[in-house]
Amino acid sequence: MKMHNFSAGPCILPKEVLQKASEAVVELDGIGLSLIEISHRSKEFVAIMEKARSLALELLGLEGKGYQAIFLQGGASMQFLMTAYNLLDKKAGYVNTGTWSQKAIKEARLFGEVVEVASSQEDNFKYIPKGYSIPSDLDYLHLTSNNTIYGTQIKEFPETDVPLVCDMSSDIFSRQLDFSKFDLIYAGAQKNMGPAGATLVVVKEEILGKVSHIIPSMLDYSVHVSKDSMFNTPPVFAVYVSMLTMKWLKDLGGIAAIEEINERKANLIYSEIELNPVFSGFAAKEDRSIMNATFNITDDELKDVFDAMCKEAGISGINGHRSVGGYRASMYNALPLESVGVLVDIMSELEKKG
Repeated sequence: MKMHNFSAGPCILPKEVLQKASEAVVELDGIGLSLIEISHRSKEFVAIMEKARSLALELLGLEGKGYQAIFLQGGASMQFLMTAYNLLDKKAGYVNTGTWSQKAIKEARLFGEVVEVASSQEDNFKYIPKGYSIPSDLDYLHLTSNNTIYGTQIKEFPETDVPLVCDMSSDIFSRQLDFSKFDLIYAGAQKNMGPAGATLVVVKEEILGKVSHIIPSMLDYSVHVSKDSMFNTPPVFAVYVSMLTMKWLKDLGGIAAIEEINERKANLIYSEIELNPVFSGFAAKEDRSIMNATFNITDDELKDVFDAMCKEAGISGINGHRSVGGYRASMYNALPLESVGVLVDIMSELEKKG
């Protein structure tokens, strides 16, 4: 049976990437050794790391603009800590749009004053705050571009002279933005880029080295930049697969090409949610994510029927997060439009049964 993977993470990956990666685990490019048994300082893996870092900057349009791309470990959760450790000297601002923002705020408060400049918590994070004032004396402003749990996504980023930090874990490389507006971007690979184990950090070098406290070497961005992302043994498999996925995206036509596909997928499912009385969307319409569509079933008596229909059709991973309930269809870059079509057909068929 063909499976349709709507998992929120670890994410679906392109079939050709999985094939290439599986071959490399047995033997990398005809060298007689597996990818996961060669030295991370071998010329073969150094070339892989350099390619991965270069592709990240190229896809984001940040080559030659004073940015460095590094691959680290610990997931986005480690970046909640590292961003504050490296950038927070006195006061930082955070926009609270959900669980991951809250976790980032908690870690930042260990290092200095944190101002919650805006929040949508009072409405269970169903929308993205807008029109808020940004204090001019912040060390940085932290945003979360896409919220997997609630299915919301920032459509317009604020204009400010304050350095912008953004957690793009679940929508990295999915849509065109002026990425030069951001001073630091981080993204756990497992949401839209690769397997769990690696985190991409893209940082403008000029913002580093300005805090008054000492940063432990392992948590210092400057150290990782100076060592070409090789300060310690990197997660070689996760970096390799991320590199393959970025190459796949480049060959497809880059972010512009995938954005068009992603918009078609999102329009397809949201149109069905709007037209079908059996379902209701969770997030505010103007803030709906193109990566994670969250919705509920309006008649609980149909839930078991819907679940059975999805299982029979090979649809996997659409249960909503435990804190929200309902359903969540994660439509990351590698998810085919066909899979969304299968889900929408089932949703339409359920309306007839109801």
